[in-house]
Amino acid sequence: MSDLDLPLRGRTYREPAGPHLALARGRDLDAALDHLATRPDCQGLAMLGPLPEVPDLAVLGGRRLLICEANRSLLRAYVEAGLAAGADVEWLNDGHPEFDRLAVWALPVGAVVLAAGAASRMGRNKLLLEVGEQPLVRHVIQAASEGGCHVVSVVYSDEAVRAAVGRSAVAVCNPDAASGQASSLRVGLLAMPAEMAGAMILLGDQPLVGSRTVAVLLRAWRREGARPAVAASYREEDGWRPPVVFERSLWPELMALTGDAGARQLFEKQPHLVETVLAGGRPDDVDTPEDYDKIIRLFPRQDSR
Repeated sequence: MSDLDLPLRGRTYREPAGPHLALARGRDLDAALDHLATRPDCQGLAMLGPLPEVPDLAVLGGRRLLICEANRSLLRAYVEAGLAAGADVEWLNDGHPEFDRLAVWALPVGAVVLAAGAASRMGRNKLLLEVGEQPLVRHVIQAASEGGCHVVSVVYSDEAVRAAVGRSAVAVCNPDAASGQASSLRVGLLAMPAEMAGAMILLGDQPLVGSRTVAVLLRAWRREGARPAVAASYREEDGWRPPVVFERSLWPELMALTGDAGARQLFEKQPHLVETVLAGGRPDDVDTPEDYDKIIRLFPRQDSR
């Protein structure tokens, strides 16, 4: 709403069809609240300052609310009113926040770390191998979290992996892991909170991907005109590689996949769904003892991941 020129994916200045969020300037706040009152599928509102005196915010109960206001006392009054109305409130002491900050709020992305593989070529669970004084899988969790994912879920089948994850992420068990990667993808997506607009899929055995790669992919995916899926490419001549961000509209197709190929099955049939972004990390994974030795040699040089 309002005359905001924000190049967000999926933006529209018309009456939207289906679930959506609204962003409005303070001068258009009454119209925005009227919109919420008539559209139960409007999931939240971002208010951009300068804001008027606090109106009745009861319509925001159970919805997301972002308040952006430079006046601290007025900001506090809005926060208190939003909380009293039962809204899920976030706030910024800035009436004109940067685009990326608004994009993060409007298009939250959760991470699914696939960590339920058998690791048969290693002869032991590779995700528990020490890299830089912590289990390999913890580096992937750290990259997802520090890169900007709102929530991180790790799909596991080995209880030792769950123990290694600890409180660093949400651990989700896949009892059907032996059927292939597609089952873990399905379990991970089902565990995503309802407010997530997208999901980033990461492999648990790629510790050198890094948080910068995660942040670059999220930024590219949130931009207007981006394809439904955005994946990493580590050299210009390469095709797509994990991590990959998928908008929610693709989740049913992903959850219908079977076997061990995962998202590759989807992109082989519909290559137009994905675009690639050149990433600065490394896609090296760990399948053999030689791979692990290589990761150990490379890891100390990744200080600027």
